[in-house]
Amino acid sequence: MHSRRFLALPLVAGAAALALTGCANSSSSSSSSDDGGVVTVVASTNVYGSIVETIGGDRVDVTSILDDPSQDPHSFESSAKTQLAVSKADLLIENGGGYDDFMTTLAKSSNTKADTINVVDLSGLDTGGSDEFNEHVFYSYPTMVKLVADVADRLGALDSADKSTFQQNADALTEKLQDLESQTAAVKKTVDGDEVAYTEPVPGYLFDAMGLDNVTPDDFSEAIEEGDDVPPAALNATLKLFTSGEAKLLAYNEQTSSPETEQVQQAAEDADVPVVGVTETLPKGEDYVSWQQANIDAVKAALTK
Repeated sequence: MHSRRFLALPLVAGAAALALTGCANSSSSSSSSDDGGVVTVVASTNVYGSIVETIGGDRVDVTSILDDPSQDPHSFESSAKTQLAVSKADLLIENGGGYDDFMTTLAKSSNTKADTINVVDLSGLDTGGSDEFNEHVFYSYPTMVKLVADVADRLGALDSADKSTFQQNADALTEKLQDLESQTAAVKKTVDGDEVAYTEPVPGYLFDAMGLDNVTPDDFSEAIEEGDDVPPAALNATLKLFTSGEAKLLAYNEQTSSPETEQVQQAAEDADVPVVGVTETLPKGEDYVSWQQANIDAVKAALTK
């Protein structure tokens, strides 16, 4: 399920990238708190960048490599500017699990000395079982609680003078994440066991927390995620979920589409089945908590109307 995620095009040679220092934005500053500057962090997406900014405030300078909600996050083109930011970072954050392998490529090519947080590794969710692993761990609130604690610790180690501030901000954010967990538990009491479908397993962990039963044929969602042709039998089985009334909701990844996903969306709409849009990066103007609050509200409204 991982191979199509964020396929990186060939990187600009390291020497050429470093020669473009003047083109870099402020978030690729090399200064650290030790010399009066701020901690520089590079995150693979603005999902993780938002969390760091919430904890670090004005004591961090964050570059989120993917931060455009209109961008298809299944493809990524590196640039000298991106590589330069990675080379100057104090801390890197990647999703892991094959989702954003470009971060590993960038780190190696830039010879960065920065530590890396791999969120999939941190989550403990990938147990190596026979089931295909869902790498969209940013929809897992317990995982985000772990990430917040790790980020606060690492920022405190990089900037000891502001350690208490980082911890206070982390504690406040953790309370909000735990509130999201409480809300999903409350929703579960009313929708537990409801059958739902998705075009890709982006909201899988949210659905699990709500007790929802994903009935999407594996051959359909896996083909969509990999960018492969959907087997006709899998497409027909997916369409039947809506014509038969089996699925009560369709979660549609708004950042990727194909003729097959559009056909499925149309089938859901024709059957008057709610379609809830989901994304893999933050919409403009949202932070992590507000983004996930909107996701919870949308699913709850769709299933309880």
